[in-house]
Amino acid sequence: MAIVALLVLFLALLPIIHLLLTKQRSSSKRLPPGSLGLPIIGQSLGLLRAMQASTGEQWLEGRIKRYGPISKLSLFGAPTIFLTGPAANKFIFMNEALVPQQPSSLTRILGKRTIIELVGKDHKRVRAAVMQFLKPDVLKNYVGKIDREVRHHLKMNWIGRQTVTVLPLMKGLTFDIICSLIFGLERGPLREGLGKDCADMLAGMWAVPLNLPFTHFGKSLRASHRARKVLTRITRERRAMVAQGQVSSSEDLITHLLTLGGEDGTNGLTDEEIVDNAMLVLVAGHDTSSTLMTFMMRHLANDQVTYAAVVHEQEEIAKSKAPGEALTWDDLYKMKYTWRVALEILRMIPPLFGSFRRALKDVEFDGYLIPKGWQVFWASSITHMDANIFQEPCKFDPTRFENQSSIPPYCFVAFGSGLRICPGSEFARIETLVTMHYLATRFKWRLCCKDDAFVRDPMPSPTQGLPVELEPKNKEQLMIVK
Repeated sequence: MAIVALLVLFLALLPIIHLLLTKQRSSSKRLPPGSLGLPIIGQSLGLLRAMQASTGEQWLEGRIKRYGPISKLSLFGAPTIFLTGPAANKFIFMNEALVPQQPSSLTRILGKRTIIELVGKDHKRVRAAVMQFLKPDVLKNYVGKIDREVRHHLKMNWIGRQTVTVLPLMKGLTFDIICSLIFGLERGPLREGLGKDCADMLAGMWAVPLNLPFTHFGKSLRASHRARKVLTRITRERRAMVAQGQVSSSEDLITHLLTLGGEDGTNGLTDEEIVDNAMLVLVAGHDTSSTLMTFMMRHLANDQVTYAAVVHEQEEIAKSKAPGEALTWDDLYKMKYTWRVALEILRMIPPLFGSFRRALKDVEFDGYLIPKGWQVFWASSITHMDANIFQEPCKFDPTRFENQSSIPPYCFVAFGSGLRICPGSEFARIETLVTMHYLATRFKWRLCCKDDAFVRDPMPSPTQGLPVELEPKNKEQLMIVK
């Protein structure tokens, strides 16, 4: 069986091998410095080992010292150009000839019609539809709904417990928020089943795409089929309800997308596009915000000065609320310091280590050729930890973000930038601030283990999921949950 799997993998990678060999011969005079290494393997294992040892940034810095800010290498079976610096970031984010390049395993799990896969007019059409729902003017109407999900989650999973493991709980919370706000899916067996399928999908997104019963990818693909079946059924039910005028466009994301365009649907989205992008939101929103909130708790446990400032800000807001009253958009606007803490976490430990683009045609940068079909790799930590941009970059300092206009463009790129900047950044801000408000005003916490290191796989994950000891601040207040 192992021999068969290796043979299948070899045959699948033959086109990549051919690309490596032909492009190296035809373009070697104008390519950046560096080495493609061994076919298929290239430098992939070295980067993955470094990420798992939390030394990915040092690995990249070593390349920069050796080759400069632009170099060639081979990552995950494809020839790659690694670019660094603000000018490189601008070139990557604003160039329509460079489109996101995702592992084939991820595309097969999420679908081909997501906003990270589409290009040109299709990308602009679908992205504009999704962005209409995720813009601040719309999301501010959902603060109360997110507030209820957070308080219910704390009541069921935090209150009355002496210890909790933060990361899995945060993932459960963000999943529940997505189900409620994006899919309009209430608590129950259907939501629980979708949650299990989501976890199974994540396990195989960065795996060798061999659809065999014993592989991570095979298990993830089966979970994807189950999740897609649920979301397809929800989409068809919502479409019928929209046609009968039984729901409003503000009900949830799926309903919103169904109401766009003319009656003939020519300007709207197809069911495939709605389901594929719902799958993307399910996965993307599940991992990134939960990681941010986990690392905020981790840092605040070790930094009593910052913790005290966050608590003070949140308690001042809590004083203005009646018992059991939900947070509002105006309350979130007052949480300026807490959000600066979040931004500083994102600067120092960005959930997304880096990402890939693919060249649709030959393009040039800084006098070097990036051949058509090659990958372009960028990493956020290069500018985030540059002392020329952020003074004393290893020092945790939320005041850096008091005046964000003072930060040079294309340097803080935790949400990306340009044409494909993360459409869910405002959504992430809301759920993060609501969650941290209730944690800071209702609990004190201490880390259970001395080792608070983390690894990347590919998201940062604290040792043991970050177990903490909880101490309630006010037992009577904790029980006030709608």
